Amino acid sequence: MTSPLYFDAVDCRALAQEYPLGDAFVKRFNNISRDELFALQDEQFKRCMARGWQIPFYQRLWSNKGLEAGDIRGLVDIAKLPSFSKTELMESVERAPPLGDYHGHDSYEKNVAPPMVLHTTSGTTGRPQPLLFGPRGREVQNLLLGRAYGFQGIGAGDRVHSVYGHGLINGGHYVRESVLHYTRALFLSAGTGIETRSAQQVQIMRDFGVTAVVGFADYIKKLAEVAHEMGIVPGRDIPVRVISGHLGRESREALAHSWGDCEVFDWYGVGDTGCIAAEGPDHDGLYVMEDAQYVEIGDVDTDAPVKDGENGNIIVTCLFKDDIYPCIRFNTKDVSAFKTGKSAWGLGFKRIEGFLGRSDNMIKLRGINIYPQGLAPVLEQNSMYAGEFLCVAERSVDGRDELMVRVEVRDGREADADLANAFAELLKQRFGVQMQVALARAGSLALLTGIETRQKPIRLIDKRFK
Repeated sequence: MTSPLYFDAVDCRALAQEYPLGDAFVKRFNNISRDELFALQDEQFKRCMARGWQIPFYQRLWSNKGLEAGDIRGLVDIAKLPSFSKTELMESVERAPPLGDYHGHDSYEKNVAPPMVLHTTSGTTGRPQPLLFGPRGREVQNLLLGRAYGFQGIGAGDRVHSVYGHGLINGGHYVRESVLHYTRALFLSAGTGIETRSAQQVQIMRDFGVTAVVGFADYIKKLAEVAHEMGIVPGRDIPVRVISGHLGRESREALAHSWGDCEVFDWYGVGDTGCIAAEGPDHDGLYVMEDAQYVEIGDVDTDAPVKDGENGNIIVTCLFKDDIYPCIRFNTKDVSAFKTGKSAWGLGFKRIEGFLGRSDNMIKLRGINIYPQGLAPVLEQNSMYAGEFLCVAERSVDGRDELMVRVEVRDGREADADLANAFAELLKQRFGVQMQVALARAGSLALLTGIETRQKPIRLIDKRFK
């Protein structure tokens, strides 16, 4: 018996029926009832649970909470299960290096096991974590992102320029597969600034007539600045009409304007889960892909569900991952909130606000929760802001947390005390707490933030526990 190859292990046409794309997606889920949707989710969840009980990581995680298989009747009992995060996954890797015991590849019989795809996280919050995929889980994940791009108007005839990283990192490979397999757009896999120099990326974008850019907002905006420095005008010389990126709290207006007032869309996902939610044509929050992802918003300390509209950690169960690595109640530590009110567009999925910050990067100053990613739109209110910043958190001898915000400024004004005070006052007005501000020359923080070399630039250096 011959072991299955990748495409022997997945029926892509059947997947597109189960998780529809394009107009079929909208038609299928427009005004779907919550009861009908829950039944669809419950059926998939039970398959994931059955698979989870076969895997040592979940056996240990759930048994340590006194749970047995019969205790979880279905999705109605999901809150009985403990969540887990990257911390538990990395402990699993330490227990069973190099891949951990949270995957089920070893549970297949010989010559039956499907191929396993290996990537890693980017290591933004610590040591990179292995990411493992079976063909079916991988292709559903690719399909969901392809669906999101189509939802946002990217498709046949588009030339898509991607600034996601490659190497072992999942992002660039995953996005390439999604666009190539499920959008019919032409894909330009440029990568980060260290993979393809920023000036070279701009030239490629001009030469190929790029119409869509995908990646993290920080670097996409930097490319617009590089273009202007080269005498190339975004929107005129590079006909970008749409950006689909990870916006966080970045100003979409500033990003759109930098690329000739194109349309800007947000989407959210992490390496373990793939695309979780995406902004639609109505620009009214990010629609959770609820036919494939079950999302909870939990209190950052207790995981208890919070009310719609209140901030909490995004906890995700991938309803489609029942092959290599089931993902059941994964706490991303990313903060968001469910939007209240009904979608004006009519799609029957819940919506989230998008990425509001990381709960494990939150700094509490005099009782105020500060998420470093949230500073950018405030700093942008001053025209001297050069587009880059870095927060440095320290703890004083009396145990008080302090936050220094290093801000890049234009026109050589890094020694201007009045300008530093102006930035500090903007931050105080917005957040209600005093922060220190240190100005820096434009471009001088690049080595610390990694804006040229990383998918996601570093926004916080935490010295409180060193």
